[in-house]
Amino acid sequence: MHADPRALRFSASVTTVVLAIVLATGSTWLLAVQTVFFGLGLFGASPYGMVFKGIVKSPPSELEDAAPPRFAQGVGLVFALAALVGYITGITPLALGATAAALFAAFLNAVFGFCLGCEMFLIIRRSLPAR
Repeated sequence: MHADPRALRFSASVTTVVLAIVLATGSTWLLAVQTVFFGLGLFGASPYGMVFKGIVKSPPSELEDAAPPRFAQGVGLVFALAALVGYITGITPLALGATAAALFAAFLNAVFGFCLGCEMFLIIRRSLPAR
């Protein structure tokens, strides 16, 4: 399966804005929505990606393997879940730290095209024994 890198970057841009708003406002419901979106992205059904596909009609000049970005969505999901736990239980350092970590990763992808979760996926895959 392959993914349009433009859609991935668009999704990271929207995620960056959403998580920045969460940090600024402490909005648990907005973080919950983003958490669901991370979960959907894990299965290749990112709502942000679907919006991108609805807006941009030109085909991508290249595609990339979908496995690393899906793994990255899973990492985002873990951080978002941790942040939700922090917000719901009042553990502010957990809430802010996990949200900030997810925001940082999304920002790197949105601005520089560097997918931290994708790089983690590749490092893990290289460290596993060959089959």
